[in-house]
Amino acid sequence: MDWSFIQNNWRYVIEILIMTIGIYQIYRAFKATRGARILVGLVVILVVLTGLLQLFKFQVITWIVTRAMLVLLVMLPVIFQPEIRMALARVGSSRWLDWLLRNDSRQIDLLESVNEAIVMLSKKRIGALFAFERNISLKPQQDTGVTLNAEFTPELAMSVFYPKSPLHDGGIILADEKVIAAACVFPVSQRELADRSTGLRHRAAMGITEETDAVCVVVSEETGAISICRDGMMERDLEEEVFRERMAEIFLSNNDTDEKGVSEKLGTEDGRADTGDGDLDAD
Repeated sequence: MDWSFIQNNWRYVIEILIMTIGIYQIYRAFKATRGARILVGLVVILVVLTGLLQLFKFQVITWIVTRAMLVLLVMLPVIFQPEIRMALARVGSSRWLDWLLRNDSRQIDLLESVNEAIVMLSKKRIGALFAFERNISLKPQQDTGVTLNAEFTPELAMSVFYPKSPLHDGGIILADEKVIAAACVFPVSQRELADRSTGLRHRAAMGITEETDAVCVVVSEETGAISICRDGMMERDLEEEVFRERMAEIFLSNNDTDEKGVSEKLGTEDGRADTGDGDLDAD
């Protein structure tokens, strides 16, 4: 009896699971965005209209609403264009391909230099914004800045973000172990944030990671706090050791033994971040 019931109804169970997953993914994509209020408003109007039409049997209004729904379906991609673009970008981001193509030895060398530079910037309270290109190209953002195509060094990062530098506004884009461009303009996140004090650098980091699979690191000019942004989500006010560990987790292999060795190797760079602290202090 039970087996017969399962045979006759298993498709319904799969359909319910698919719909549940789909609704949850839509909720995740629209959560805390401006589109969320529009979506809620459309759903409320649709539910109310459907209830009234079913209750009073208004034939003319039913005909008008049915045709209006067809027009709305055409308009939805335009209304929710930022959210749809962000969702497609996430789908197109193949993490497994990034893992296969990654060269750990080169990543470690770059990460050592990046971590050293970010710690130095943090200690001097020099605002900075780094974007690490992954599978989705940052060419549109690169075109807004100044092309460098230079090897990354802590000295280069300090020079770029020094407050009186012509390139200190905007962000740095890193790809293929090089600084591709500086002074790049990133799209600012339109998400409604509970913390109204979130600055433009942090919003720009959230914006670029919402639209692409890039990883951003932000150094606050006011407090020197280090933040990492990924997939539109930000980890703020990271301690130096925690920051190094998170960077290793994101960019290096998942092997526990390798990560331990990497963490120890990166940890040896801590002392170098203290050298020359007084050289680039702002006036």
